[in-house]
Amino acid sequence: MVLNDCVAIITGSGRGIGRAIALELASAGAKVVVNYAGRSDKAEETVELIRSAGGEGLAVQADVSQATDVNRLIQTTIDHYGKINILVNNAGITRDTLLLRMKEADWDAVLATNLKGVFLCTKAVSKGMLKQRSGAIINISSVVGLSGNAGQANYAAAKAGVIGFSKSIAKEFASRGVRVNVVAPGYISTDMTETLPEEVQKEILHSIPLGRIGKPEDVAKVVRFLVSPEASYITGQTVCVDGGMEM
Repeated sequence: MVLNDCVAIITGSGRGIGRAIALELASAGAKVVVNYAGRSDKAEETVELIRSAGGEGLAVQADVSQATDVNRLIQTTIDHYGKINILVNNAGITRDTLLLRMKEADWDAVLATNLKGVFLCTKAVSKGMLKQRSGAIINISSVVGLSGNAGQANYAAAKAGVIGFSKSIAKEFASRGVRVNVVAPGYISTDMTETLPEEVQKEILHSIPLGRIGKPEDVAKVVRFLVSPEASYITGQTVCVDGGMEM
């Protein structure tokens, strides 16, 4: 229970990788704020799973691309738990299509949630973390942000931006004891990836040296390590959880 007395916000944690992270941090002793944009039922399911395992959780609605929503998320957490020790910027969307077919709205929506959302949430928690001279921020990127992917120019740009943003903020915050790291998942079995055609899934599987599709728990365990005291000398790093895919 290395995260006892810690309060963690995980954005987009109603399902998938976000839910796995929420459950993992709760199992390590953290009080978890489960953020969601629209699916309150999924968020409440996550909270119920946390509570049924003996943990403590709270669901809070907020669109991370909107500053007013983000500020409300942070204030609600502080009002309820008194502090914030951990932020995991996980919320993300896709609007995949080839560049020639990509609408400006597709570009704007993905950048707003996947990159601007990271900026807004990080900025909102930073004052409290810097004042308490401690904190851990994990930003969820993607191997697509490192390698690119046809049909995902908007997503790849946002996820690459997350890495550059995180390195910059890690340098700004390090002197105050606040660590910032990136986790870049590869092909992970979630609702988002399971909608891909079977032939595409088979092609992706052939590109993974370890020969299997990742599980959300594979990502969650790395996040738990990076936010824990055991990773107190790690900041500004990008850890790929991809079975060797990006390699």
